[in-house]
Amino acid sequence: MVVQAQEGLLTDTGTAHVRVLIATAVPAERDAVARGVRERHPAIDVVAVGVGPAAAAAGTATALTKAALSGRPYTLVVSAGIGGGFTTPPGTVLIADAITAADLGAETPEGFLPVTELGFGTVTHRPPASLVRDLAAATGAAPGSVGTVLTVSTVTGTADRAALLAQRHPGAVAEAMEGFGVAEAAAAHDVAVAEIRAVSNAVGPRDRAAWRIGDALAALTDAFGKSAPVLESWNNT
Repeated sequence: MVVQAQEGLLTDTGTAHVRVLIATAVPAERDAVARGVRERHPAIDVVAVGVGPAAAAAGTATALTKAALSGRPYTLVVSAGIGGGFTTPPGTVLIADAITAADLGAETPEGFLPVTELGFGTVTHRPPASLVRDLAAATGAAPGSVGTVLTVSTVTGTADRAALLAQRHPGAVAEAMEGFGVAEAAAAHDVAVAEIRAVSNAVGPRDRAAWRIGDALAALTDAFGKSAPVLESWNNT
């Protein structure tokens, strides 16, 4: 197969039974993932879809639709990038076993209610358990590195907000801004979804001096170098 690289998007010009779409927010994350995947895995495409759940959903849905219309649909979608960690240090790779919209719902005098408790909608998508296990094994995920990745529209910047999220979502390991949007698009196309994050900072008070974006991007590259064979060989059977 011939693989073409154009603006960071890896495009398979041949045919493959399994096709994987990896969606990141920004080009720096896309390029970090692409460095891990390289040209050894032509069934994997990497694209930057934008920041935030709405942009992520729209960009992912567009890519899925184009692929389906071309007769070469994707069989797996992965949300990937850097994010804030609740308890793990910068550079840690995290695997989502649940992708949850942290603030999709309503505030009431009794507290926050997710839309599911209001009688409609979805707040959580769950990646296939077998895929989560295989990704955790491939990346050497440490204890505490598999759990819920929260999707937020506003990045946490205070200790109070971090504590509230941790209390509301006790299984949370990270927060980011795109996973739920990517998962919504995947669900609309009946395609399985996963999420892989590398920690760049702690969830809590904003301390730019403590951020380790370079370390997180390097960890992302390493993680996809190790997990690409798992993604490319996975099938939902």
